[in-house]
Amino acid sequence: MLEVLHADEALVVVTKPAGLLSVPGRGEAGRDNLASRVQQRFADALIVHRLDMATSGLMLFARGAQWQRALSMAFAARQVHKRYVAVVAGVGVEDEGRIDAPLAADWPRRPRQCVDAERGKPSLTRWRVLSRDTSTTRLELEPITGRSHQLRVHLLSIGHPIMGDSLYGPEPPQAERLLLHASALAFSHPLTGAACRFESPAPF
Repeated sequence: MLEVLHADEALVVVTKPAGLLSVPGRGEAGRDNLASRVQQRFADALIVHRLDMATSGLMLFARGAQWQRALSMAFAARQVHKRYVAVVAGVGVEDEGRIDAPLAADWPRRPRQCVDAERGKPSLTRWRVLSRDTSTTRLELEPITGRSHQLRVHLLSIGHPIMGDSLYGPEPPQAERLLLHASALAFSHPLTGAACRFESPAPF
């Protein structure tokens, strides 16, 4: 099954379900992935960015190498604006704020990442509170940089891990899935220059 939000001659926007790889992985289990599903419908679709397997939400594919280059350059230049929704543990989160903490690979525990002031690459996340429950907080997140596991590690670093995170959260996980969803993408269309914005409500 594939949920297509938009398709034109340059790009395709789809919604990735939680638990599905963005790109092919190892072995039989890695054969089913979002890129393969998209390419069954759009043979010229090429990957531009990816989401963690446990994360759901919006993903953008380019139709052909020309548009892949253009969109990849837009991501690298931080001209693609992303928003996520997450539910985190705890209620003592300020109404809004930013996390500026460099991230690096946690080599003994790959694929984990960690905050590392010496080896880490600059990493910045902004947040604002959407709502609070008795023991959790719903946040809108804006990753200014795009490091691996950035949102998961940044929120863990301030004492509010994302609910259901089997890699970084407490054992056992506090939700059936990682409560992180890529909810909005905004960018200039590589062909027309028109402002594009796509939204997907969090399924939790």
